[in-house]
Amino acid sequence: MRFDFATSIDRRQYPSQKWQRYGDDVLPLWVADMDFVSPPAVIEALQSRVTHGVFGYGKVPDSLRRTLCEWSASHYRWAIEPDWQVWLPGVVPALHLASLALTEPGDGVLTVTPIYPPFLKVAERTGRLAQTAELAPPSASGEPWRLDRQALEAAITPRTRLLLWCHPHNPTGRVWRDEELAILAELAERHDLLIASDELHCDLILDAGDSHRPLAACYPELAKRIITLWAPSKTFNIAGLTCACAVVSDPRLRQRLQEAMRGLMPDANVLGLLAAEAAYAQGEPWRQELLAVLRDNRQRLGEYTARWPGVTYSAPESTYLAWLDLRRAGLGESPQQALLDWARVALSDGADFGWPGFARLNFGTPPALLEEALQRLDAVLRAQ
Repeated sequence: MRFDFATSIDRRQYPSQKWQRYGDDVLPLWVADMDFVSPPAVIEALQSRVTHGVFGYGKVPDSLRRTLCEWSASHYRWAIEPDWQVWLPGVVPALHLASLALTEPGDGVLTVTPIYPPFLKVAERTGRLAQTAELAPPSASGEPWRLDRQALEAAITPRTRLLLWCHPHNPTGRVWRDEELAILAELAERHDLLIASDELHCDLILDAGDSHRPLAACYPELAKRIITLWAPSKTFNIAGLTCACAVVSDPRLRQRLQEAMRGLMPDANVLGLLAAEAAYAQGEPWRQELLAVLRDNRQRLGEYTARWPGVTYSAPESTYLAWLDLRRAGLGESPQQALLDWARVALSDGADFGWPGFARLNFGTPPALLEEALQRLDAVLRAQ
């Protein structure tokens, strides 16, 4: 490999949510933040910009807009335009912005659970009505997590206006199939729904032969309904630089989003924009090697979970996140807390995703560190 994904980096020397939330003896496999050094091209671009020494109000470079258009065409077979792009400080702020810009107080904001926790707070924080539907869990025959048409349609009411969608899915790692996206498109059209499609993990498809197709690319006739949210943050491990993009082809929908941003969101982060352009323009070799490491880590995790009594999980098709069913593992009401106390490994609590008894494990970390964490978990889970 040309890049180093094996060396463990001391992340406690700088303030870090992941590494400083728990004690020094805890191995953190919780928040979706990898422990790998970002691509050299990103670091070099940042170093050069910092040397310049002036960090005044920035502007989204035309070169970045062109670079994202090229990335979309080559990776997703979707021809987008530079003026479709609305750059903003993160996907989570964009979800809240979509609720404020596209709905009225009291409108329903719908999502499917389990889901990345901020999704479940959008309605409450923006004065809207929170609505949820459940995914269908893995079946005894081996089917993975999947969209449940009946559950989703039953959750839609006359007040429902906005669907917050996650594609690929966090935390289950599903890459949605065409038939599932077709259900979504049909319901959106019939019930007059707008969709904010969080596609943050779309460049981390793990299964060979799979590729990402943006929802808006699959259904161009729904363009007036869809805001596509992308960011280089997860793929290239630059989340702290707070830079994301809403791709909105419909001019009226885009204008509503831009008008709602004024005074609510800060101007572009000059370092974040620079890092995004470097990542998309030069980061592909690094990304390919990252995917190989993540596939190996996923396989190692699967070897361990296969021998843990009462623990099941459906191997993620995308992301570096594994969604573990621990309800029958003998760990009590809060498996996440039990594993933190007994194994000194921090996972994300499934209750925060709307499904108590589950936990999310982040395997985006050097193999040796992952192995140490898995051995700790193994000592507890095999003893139950």
